[in-house]
Amino acid sequence: MSFLAHTKSPLFNPDRNPILHFLLKKTFYVQFCAGETPSETRTTIADLKEIGYTGVILGHAKEAVLTDEEAAGLNASLDSPEQAALNAKEIANWRRNTVDTVCLAQKGDFVALKFTGAGRQALQHLKATIPCSREFEDAVHEICKSAQEKGVKLLFDAEQASLQQGIDNWTMYFAKRYNKERALVFGTYQAYAKSTPGNLASHLEMARKEDFALGIKLVRGAYLGSDPRNLFWPTIEGTHECYNGIAKAVMQRRYEGILQPVDGASTDFPRVSLVLATHNAESVRLAERLRDEQAQKGEPRIELAYGQLMGMADNVSCEVVQTARARSGSNDTNAEIPQAYKYLVWGKLGECMKYLLRRAHENKDAVGRTVEARQALGRELGSRMAIWR
Repeated sequence: MSFLAHTKSPLFNPDRNPILHFLLKKTFYVQFCAGETPSETRTTIADLKEIGYTGVILGHAKEAVLTDEEAAGLNASLDSPEQAALNAKEIANWRRNTVDTVCLAQKGDFVALKFTGAGRQALQHLKATIPCSREFEDAVHEICKSAQEKGVKLLFDAEQASLQQGIDNWTMYFAKRYNKERALVFGTYQAYAKSTPGNLASHLEMARKEDFALGIKLVRGAYLGSDPRNLFWPTIEGTHECYNGIAKAVMQRRYEGILQPVDGASTDFPRVSLVLATHNAESVRLAERLRDEQAQKGEPRIELAYGQLMGMADNVSCEVVQTARARSGSNDTNAEIPQAYKYLVWGKLGECMKYLLRRAHENKDAVGRTVEARQALGRELGSRMAIWR
């Protein structure tokens, strides 16, 4: 999968090799991706909502995951005279693909964006942590305004560490403009990174001082295969503690535990909205318990959604869906009806290869998760057999 994601050979390009395309489309692709065309994508979205999901988190799959050699080659002095025209073309394609994604989404859905999908110039500017170009900024403004008009929210995805500071800077730039009333733009925070609590605290302080809502998508992280290991917590338990600690503090709108205010900053919390993107069933249950306790005490609750990737952790997703179904007919007006979303990408198979590679890395621990999934399936089978009897 790594070879296919990075090779430049036309022979191994699934969009040019029909045999390779058929094999990948019927295996990896159909498991994790929504479709190669708008029509296929709409069908997948409709099927998910028919199951009972509140909505989807939809993204166009094109992205860049740089090798060390590719990162070193981003020096602008190495650009050819024709690069300016190529930059404009890449940004225009990214703008069109992202606007098309907003059009495919429905009111209440999310659209996920990857800045690296905009091509070489975006990668150069992100790596150098400088402002985006005028052409790129105009493209993002068009995307944000289209999303506002349609009632769709935007998740600006985290990417590999060498680009993340630039991504954070750009995300906050647009959040300041579009999150004045409520969160339209969400940044992504990876709990496996030791720097995340401090980074989030600085963004919370910025939102408080400049009076805008901070949109937070909290994930454990997806770049173990490409980032330096020393950036992460040394154990998975450390990542779990960071994730659950941040989630609890944000839901309570209170600095505590691992999330502390930056030095000299106020302890007042800004307005926040949260997407808990996790495949960990215990993290979801902890959040649900906290929300129920807040409801019982009459405490205010922040805007919250749960999200899992298409093709992964369906037992976790369906547990949220079942809870929502059971509570939707309840007379208890304070009962929390959880909002379940599935994250899925669309695009040509060749464009999806780096996305699929990250799914492959994440599924290295699939055997461990399979035990929990098998137990959940067993309980469901048992309950259905009892009904049939």
